[in-house]
Amino acid sequence: MAHVVFLKITSMFLVILAGWFARRLGFLAREITATLSLLVVDVAFPALVFTQMLRTVDLAALREGWFAPLLCGMLIFIAYFAGVLLAPIFGNKSQRNTFIFLVAIPNWIFLPLPIAQALYGDSGVRTVLLCNVGAQVVLWSFGVWILHGSMSQAVKHLVANIGLWATGLGIVIALLFPAARELETLSPAEASPSMLVPAAIVQALAMVGSLTIPMSLLAIGAQLGDLTIAIHRFPRVLWGTLLGRLLVAPLLTLAISYLLMKMGVNITEETRLIGYLIASMPVAISCSVMTERLGGDTTLAAEGIFYSTFFSLLTVPAIFFLIQRFGL
Repeated sequence: MAHVVFLKITSMFLVILAGWFARRLGFLAREITATLSLLVVDVAFPALVFTQMLRTVDLAALREGWFAPLLCGMLIFIAYFAGVLLAPIFGNKSQRNTFIFLVAIPNWIFLPLPIAQALYGDSGVRTVLLCNVGAQVVLWSFGVWILHGSMSQAVKHLVANIGLWATGLGIVIALLFPAARELETLSPAEASPSMLVPAAIVQALAMVGSLTIPMSLLAIGAQLGDLTIAIHRFPRVLWGTLLGRLLVAPLLTLAISYLLMKMGVNITEETRLIGYLIASMPVAISCSVMTERLGGDTTLAAEGIFYSTFFSLLTVPAIFFLIQRFGL
């Protein structure tokens, strides 16, 4: 398992690196990067979510995966607690909220998605996408409160979130029209005339959705390449951010999961390991936008994103080696 995680995260890092070089060399200008990010968030990702939900969701899958949205919310709350514990040691009063926010919010979707796919196939992708529902709700409610102390923007962002609408629509259609699950793989020879148009639409959405992972990784690299970060001795608060996000939060998650299992709580292996995967991810790229919008420390956010993404190349495989070694 650890070698699969290492292989996937290394290949992902190389794509991110390609995006970084493309931005530094001027192939991906800031305007193009912004457009690429919008295409990922508002077009490719909703198409991926819709087709994955349509293809993989049924009542049995929902009964098994109902815990996933709650899981991701719990992971953010655990990481928030880690940030609160570390804040008096590494933070200062002016940076406290940003510090806790960066520790609390992992990159829960675009980086773990290909790893979950490599480990568990469509089932792993579905679990990550269901986790996204809980993470989005917590980010735009509790996350806004951490950073800004205000909930005024949360409802607006949740209502306008295309990814959440695509998730719900895909689940509803899959449950009401079970035959729709076959549309993505339906061949012209098997299709009745009435099914040709729906099949063409779903297969077109699947092609667009397949662009999500490579486009998102290139966009992440380009965004990181756009950050102006001086090479200097790391300040204490940045060390604390990296320690909290990459080590303390995931290890605290492992400890709590172990205690829950000892108490008899049954968590499936797939859900548990995807939870560990999300908990060990670097700072979410969206944290940079949110700190800028809501008045956080944008320099700390940029440094936290850049360096946590780089060091996760080492920490994520190491954490999964521990999980495999001790059977957690």
